[in-house]
Amino acid sequence: MTSRKRSMTAVALGATAVVMLSGCSSSVEIEPTSKATSGVCREVTSAWPAKVGDNARREVSDASAGAAYGDPAIIARCGVPALAPTTDDCIEVDGMGWVAEKLSDGTRFTTFGRDPALEVLVPSDYAPEPLLLPAFTRAAEKLPKNSLTCS
Repeated sequence: MTSRKRSMTAVALGATAVVMLSGCSSSVEIEPTSKATSGVCREVTSAWPAKVGDNARREVSDASAGAAYGDPAIIARCGVPALAPTTDDCIEVDGMGWVAEKLSDGTRFTTFGRDPALEVLVPSDYAPEPLLLPAFTRAAEKLPKNSLTCS
C-alpha cells in the first residue's frame, strides 16, 4: 500500500470514527476539512441534496463540515485534497468522475477531476453504494475542474 493510500485510509477511517451520536442529540459529528469554509465549499454546501435515496438530511455538528443522511450516516465533505492520476477504477455517474475505495465498513467515493474534491462515505448498509452518487452530482459540479478525467 502506498503512503498516499495509507494516509487516505487514515483520513477516511478518522472521518468515519468521528461520526457518532452524542447524548440526547441526533446531530452527526463530522470532522471538517481544512478547506471546508472556502468560497467554493460554501457553494457546494448550498447545493447539498435534501435527500439521498430514501434518506433525509440529518442535523450535523458543524454545517460547514459537510452533510449527513440516514442512519447509519452517509457523509459528504467538501475540500478534501484532489486525487492525483491513479490506476484505481474511476467510474462516471451522471458525467461526474468518482474513484471508489473500499473500506472495512463501506466505500469512500472521491470526485476525480475536481480540485478541491468532494468525499462521500457510504456505509455498506446501503449497497450497492454507487447508486447513491447521483444525489451529489449538482454539489460536485460546483467544484472547479482540473485536467484529469476518468478514461
